[in-house]
Amino acid sequence: MLKKIKSLIGPRATKITAGELAKMFDLELRGNPDTVISGVAPIADARAGQIAFYSTEQNSNAFKILPISVLENTRASVILLQPEMASHAPHGATLLVCAHPRGEIVKILGVVYREPPRRGVSSDAVIERGVFFRNRRSVYVGQFATIERGTVIEPDVKIYPNVYIGRNVTIGRGTVIHSGAHIENATIGADCVIHNGASIGKDGFGYTRQDGHNVFIPHVGRVVIGDRVSIGANSCVDRGALTDTMIGDGTKIDNLCQIAHGVVIGRECFLAGGVGIAGGVKVGDRVLLAGHVGIANGVKIGNDAEVGANSGVFRDIPDGGRHMGYPAMPGTEFLRHYAWVKKHLND
Repeated sequence: MLKKIKSLIGPRATKITAGELAKMFDLELRGNPDTVISGVAPIADARAGQIAFYSTEQNSNAFKILPISVLENTRASVILLQPEMASHAPHGATLLVCAHPRGEIVKILGVVYREPPRRGVSSDAVIERGVFFRNRRSVYVGQFATIERGTVIEPDVKIYPNVYIGRNVTIGRGTVIHSGAHIENATIGADCVIHNGASIGKDGFGYTRQDGHNVFIPHVGRVVIGDRVSIGANSCVDRGALTDTMIGDGTKIDNLCQIAHGVVIGRECFLAGGVGIAGGVKVGDRVLLAGHVGIANGVKIGNDAEVGANSGVFRDIPDGGRHMGYPAMPGTEFLRHYAWVKKHLND
């Protein structure tokens, strides 16, 4: 009974053969091409009918190499692995051989657990006159979504229930906007994902003090988001005051992040949960900001820089810099300070 319940509430897998996957992703097939795959599982837990992967890659400390016995004893019907590991696979298993199993399993997950196509505009959605659909038949708009005039929606966009899209927004091809998102004053690229409750394009926290009072500065900029960007649940990206807030192609922003007015973030960056970036900050390409990093107004962070969790950044960081601490400083300097403090506290 428990297995039956799990099958009803768990992710639905699309059945596919090992041969089809090999052809789809240009993998070397060793074994039966007609082996049917009905799910993906960790190699230690996999059962017959499932695909698993084994890899000796260690791109970071987060990736642990499992004992070879895990591969030798797996019950998976199909195994994705490196050529040098093939001799350790159980007899009778179908193998998909490649140089980078970790990367390929991500692609396979997207195929095996792909969401069924959704198309059609709900009669309960509110769509004003003047909304332009490039191809209305390819678009999904869920119940109680609101789309105001001047919005341009490219093909294959999915807009889930209770989304609000204000005037003069452009949504790129294949972008998915999940329930509760609020978008205005924005241009969003192709193949983006906007998660539940995200707020994009609202006015920023821009005030000036006049005659002893806080006076709001009108915002006239936009938010410009590139292709393949992900905005996490309940994250906020403010519109610019005079210049646009910009997020580059491929950047991934976790849940509960705050991107203030006029911030420019480069390509392929990672922002972990709770990051807060003040107005006018410039972030280069491929930057990693760990959880709860705070960045002060106007700071510039160079390409390929990394900032450790809970750091407060008040000064510019050069290309490739590794900073941590409060205030943030180069990692080696921070560790020396920490060692000195620890030593003298224990004296």
